[in-house]
Amino acid sequence: MREPTPTGLTQTGDQTGATKGGIGESALRLDGTLKVTGEFAYASDLWHEDMLWGVTLRSPHAHARIRSLDVAEALATPGVHAVLTHADLPAATRYGLEIKDTPVLADGVVRHHGEPVALVAADHPETARRAAAKIHVDYETLPVVTDETSATAPGAPVLHPGRTDDHAPHVPHPNIVHRQPIVRGDVSAVKDRADVVVTGEYEVGMQDQAFLGPESGLAVPAEDGGVDLYIATQWLHADLRQIAPVLGLPEDKVRMTLSGVGGAFGGREDLSMQAHACLLALRTGRPVKMVYNRFESFFGHVHRHPARLRYEHGATRDGDLVYVTARIVLDGGAYASSSPAVVGNAASLAVGPYVVEHVDVEALALYTNNPPCGAMRGFGAVQACFAYEAQMDKLAAALGMDPVEFRRRNAMAQGAVMPTGQVVDSPAPVAELLRRVKAMPLPPARQWESAGGDPDVRALPGGLSNTTHGESVVRGVGYAVGIKNVGFSEGFDDYSTARVRLEVVGGEAVATVHTAMAEVGQGGVTVHAQIARTELGVARVTIHPADTRVGSAGSTSASRQTYVTGGAVKHACELVREKVLELARARFGTYHPAWATAELLLEDGKVVTDGGEVLATLVDVLEGEVVEAEEEWRHRPTQPFDRRTGQGFGHVQYSFAAHRAVVEVDTELGLVKVVELACAQDVGKALNPLSVTGQIQGGTTQGLGLAVMEEIVVDPATAKVRNPSFTDYLIPTILDTPAIPVDVLELADDHAPYGLRGVGEAPTLSSTPAVVAAIRQATGLALARVPVRPEHLTGT
Repeated sequence: MREPTPTGLTQTGDQTGATKGGIGESALRLDGTLKVTGEFAYASDLWHEDMLWGVTLRSPHAHARIRSLDVAEALATPGVHAVLTHADLPAATRYGLEIKDTPVLADGVVRHHGEPVALVAADHPETARRAAAKIHVDYETLPVVTDETSATAPGAPVLHPGRTDDHAPHVPHPNIVHRQPIVRGDVSAVKDRADVVVTGEYEVGMQDQAFLGPESGLAVPAEDGGVDLYIATQWLHADLRQIAPVLGLPEDKVRMTLSGVGGAFGGREDLSMQAHACLLALRTGRPVKMVYNRFESFFGHVHRHPARLRYEHGATRDGDLVYVTARIVLDGGAYASSSPAVVGNAASLAVGPYVVEHVDVEALALYTNNPPCGAMRGFGAVQACFAYEAQMDKLAAALGMDPVEFRRRNAMAQGAVMPTGQVVDSPAPVAELLRRVKAMPLPPARQWESAGGDPDVRALPGGLSNTTHGESVVRGVGYAVGIKNVGFSEGFDDYSTARVRLEVVGGEAVATVHTAMAEVGQGGVTVHAQIARTELGVARVTIHPADTRVGSAGSTSASRQTYVTGGAVKHACELVREKVLELARARFGTYHPAWATAELLLEDGKVVTDGGEVLATLVDVLEGEVVEAEEEWRHRPTQPFDRRTGQGFGHVQYSFAAHRAVVEVDTELGLVKVVELACAQDVGKALNPLSVTGQIQGGTTQGLGLAVMEEIVVDPATAKVRNPSFTDYLIPTILDTPAIPVDVLELADDHAPYGLRGVGEAPTLSSTPAVVAAIRQATGLALARVPVRPEHLTGT
């Protein structure tokens, strides 16, 4: 055993001990340059030299019986290699995230517009599309179920007869997917204590995730009879769990690798074309690529649940909340997806970040023939926040109180008790967030006026359309605050796995981090590299491609990945560090007395004492050795909510954000310009401050979209989608996006790695009601529905 090199025995001098690019720094995204230069390879760029193209035939009806299905003409088309229907499925015919109710291909009945009916594989995408059009399907249309009345009326069609999942015994009608009450205190006993009572009925439209990268993937059949799937998804192992039974294969024969993902926001949690591509590849013995066009993408993934909400709030004359009642009805569409969990979120967060001792809430999700709905950023809390914040404004107005001060008076703090009985045992700075967002400087009034008095029409509602010179433009300011859970809840075994390896490559210590986390644009791979640099003291970190050759990382959703997979990476790094220090002691422990007495650290590629004395380089320690650890990591456990009362420790962590919106409204034309949308948010610890700000601004912008423009329009008579394209489904562009100043608080949660708090979803909650509150203040209109349309403002 040789002695360490002389440099390993020198003092650290003026070194800070902090590895560049570690936790707390705004390290540049590992994939950032490739994405902005157009060099990043997305799943839609996948290619195999002998691949076929897969295409899906979809139903033109929302509810129909398939009387006959003839594929002969399609199969006879030159260049076609396979046509598959429900009758050709080799094994399981249904799948689902929580409830296996979704057919792989329609099994005699279609239940929503755009449901997959058949698959075609051909040697050219246009050939496949032409062949799919030659499939003859004879449909018998059936009555559509589109709302609560038609879903639960006597004699209503039962969309899923024979349902046997564990949620069914707890619902009063077979067309109810899931129901969750939350009961605390005794509302009926305290109603007479309320001096002021306000009620409201609210509606939230169906929002699309509108990710820019369409659903896409490449399935490659393998020599062992299995298949390799390269896919854009949010949860590799959940896909694997659902796909393998459909293919009739063991999970180890279905190997999945994450491909470049162009956004997700919940829309990739469910399967789209994963099983379809694999079925075609196994049938043809050729690689099969599937890429949805934009029109098909609107039918290929779930959307945000539209909702109808009825609230009643009672308060004392002094402004203290006495009770809240609420009924929240979510439209889950044709299949369950994650509706049960969305119901749980909507119910448990229905009161908002306020202290209320007496609560009576009911939330439920329906089966209908509308498009399937499931996960989208905010996950049930968005719909509730729009309603309860409108109610708080109504109460403040009825009491003659400032809306911010009224909210602050009732705001929860650490130690508050949720309506579920759960104690909030980490910082809950709701009042402080409201104070901060209100204290931000307001943008100047009438910004469109130049020094000469002539208006700059680009700064007015309607923008470059030159619709006004400011004659009927009024300004409004509105506030809102929201609460969102972090991570999977209600007793779900929420864990992640990380494998970390440390070795010498090219004369330098290099860490490799391997997880199955889906990088969908949130910056997780960058944070993982930052964690490895911080915990292992190395400069070079390689991120291994995400795949199913390592244990599950769970879904990239619920603001959980930095918390849970970041926690797993941190834990694995700690285990590697312990092994490295044990190795170092074994190799060099006799050469310096500090080896035996000092606490040893890894910093800047060296083993150092807690006093900063350098003892050895990592290169010397690792000579000829590879140190590796793979571990699962879990946050503290949660509990299912009681089915009757909703009581239970249901959520692992809460996050909070507050917004102030400044809008200008052309009251004659019904046009709205959001001038500014300021946000204050507690993030616990900003692991990458620049990414944190980007997450907050991105979530804020999606909330803005729901407030004033984004909605999938479904014909109430036919349940058909009217606007499945970016021509008619509008999302905010850079011209619609206002200045979004952000004030970040860092109040550590002692239960979380580094004290962090999930960031991505909370700003999506409060931005929507803040914008609508500002429009209400500008116009004096009640505005109980989002998105707000021009006709809501003009009455025409």
